[in-house]
Amino acid sequence: MQNPLHNKSDIAVIGLAVMGQNLILNMNDHGFQVSAYNRTADKTEQFLNGPAIGTKIIGAYSLEELIGQLKQPRKVMLMVQAGQAVDELIAQLVPLLDKGDIIIDGGNAHYPDTERRTAELAEQGILFIGTGISGGEEGARHGPSIMPGGNLEAWSAVKPILQAVAAKTASGEVCCHWVGKNGAGHFVKMVHNGIEYGDMQLICEAYQFMKDGLGMSADEMQQTFAAWNKTELNSYLIEITADILAYKDSDGLPLVDKILDTAGQKGTGKWTGINALDLGIPLTLISEAVFARCVSAFKQQRETAAALFGHTAETVAGVRAEWLEALRLALLASKIISYAQGFMLIREAGEANGWELNYGNTALLWREGCIIRSAFLGNIRDAYEADPDLVFLGSDPYFKNILQTALPSWRKVAAKAIECGLPMPCMTSALTFLDGYTTARLPANLLQAQRDYFGAHTYERTDKPRGEFFHTNWTGTGGDTASTTYDV
Repeated sequence: MQNPLHNKSDIAVIGLAVMGQNLILNMNDHGFQVSAYNRTADKTEQFLNGPAIGTKIIGAYSLEELIGQLKQPRKVMLMVQAGQAVDELIAQLVPLLDKGDIIIDGGNAHYPDTERRTAELAEQGILFIGTGISGGEEGARHGPSIMPGGNLEAWSAVKPILQAVAAKTASGEVCCHWVGKNGAGHFVKMVHNGIEYGDMQLICEAYQFMKDGLGMSADEMQQTFAAWNKTELNSYLIEITADILAYKDSDGLPLVDKILDTAGQKGTGKWTGINALDLGIPLTLISEAVFARCVSAFKQQRETAAALFGHTAETVAGVRAEWLEALRLALLASKIISYAQGFMLIREAGEANGWELNYGNTALLWREGCIIRSAFLGNIRDAYEADPDLVFLGSDPYFKNILQTALPSWRKVAAKAIECGLPMPCMTSALTFLDGYTTARLPANLLQAQRDYFGAHTYERTDKPRGEFFHTNWTGTGGDTASTTYDV
C-alpha cells in the first residue's frame, strides 16, 4: 500500500534494482523522505510492500507523478543501467523539470558521457551530477563511498543527502566529497574499479602461489589471509578472501574449488586501460589484470594448450613460513604500485580536463564503504596532504620505505613464480614498472635510433639541450629529410 503523501519528498530515485532499493532505504534511515519509481509498476509495488513497508518511502507510477512529489529544486537520482537507458530517461525527464532542478546519475557511466550530459543539460538550465558509487548492495544500504562530480552549482543542494548516507571512517570523516567538475566523479569511480581489478588479481596470484606452489589447503590459506588482514594488508578484499576460503559446500569441501576459473567483467577496467593509453600513463598492473580476465575466459583453449605443452607448475621448495612472509611483502608492494599508477592516471586526467582534483580527498573517499577500502588509504591521504604535488606515490617516505623493504622478497617471489611456471602477470609487471621508473637511463636511446633509422623520426642528444632534434642518414642512402616529431 502506498504511504500517504504528507510532505514533499527530498529526493526521488528511479530504478529499483538492489542498489537503488538499498540507497532509498539508507536515505530513509537518515530522515529523508524519498519517492521511488521503477518503469515496471509491479517492481514498485513489491518494494513498497516488502523492504519499504513501515517507512516514509513513497511510490510513484509515472514520471509526472514522481516529479510532482518533489520539493524544489527537484532532485532526481537515476540508478539504471549505464548507457542509452540514461539518455532516454533524461530525455523523458527534462520536459517535466524546471531550471535549477537536479539530475544525479548514480550508475557506472563512462565519464565522456557524463561530460556531454553535464554540458547539454546546463544549456537547458538543468544541473547534472555524475556520481560514482562503490560498495555494492551492502555499501548502498549502510554507507557507500560516493564520488560526485559534474555541475558545481548542484552540490550544495545534494551534499546534505549524499554525505548523510555515505560511509564514515572510525574518526567520523565522510567518504563523500565533491570530486570535480563535469566527468570527474565518474572518472575517479572508473579508476577505483581499475584498482579493484588489480587488487583482486594480485590476491589471486598470491592464492595460486600458495595453492599450486606451496601445496596449501583452503583452510591453511584461509588462516594465512586472516592473519594478513591484521597487517598493513588490512582491507575488505583480503577479509572476504579469507571468508571465501573458509566456506564449505554441502559435502564439506571448499566451495571455491568447485567454481569455474573464468572471470567476468563489465568494462570499467577496460575503460581505465584505454584511458591510460590515451593519456600516456603506464598503467601496467591494472592493464595486466584486465588481460588476465581475458585469458581466463579462454577456458577450452587453455585446457587444450595445457595438454599440448604438458604445463604443470613445479613445487616451491623451502621453508613455507619464509615464503609466505615474502609473498605478503610482494603483495603489499604490488598493491602500492597499483594505487600509485591509478593516482598517476587521475592526476594526468585532472590536469588535462581542468578538474582541479584534491588527491588526498580522493583517497579518503575510498577509505570506507567501497570495494577497495583498505587501511593504507589513510596513509595515501596523508601523503597528498604533506605534498599535494606528489607525482609518484612511491616517493612518499612511508610508501618508499615499504617498497624498499619489500624489494628483496618481491624479487624472490617473482623469480620463483617464473621458475616454477606459476603465472604472475600483475606482481611481475608491478616490479618491472618500479625498476623502469627508478632507472635513470633506459634503453630507449636504441629504440629512438631504430625509429630514426627506418622512419626518420629524429632523436634528441644527451650533449645538446632538450627540444633540439636530429636526424642521421644511417645508410648513406636515406637522405637528410626528417619526419615530423610528435608524441602520442
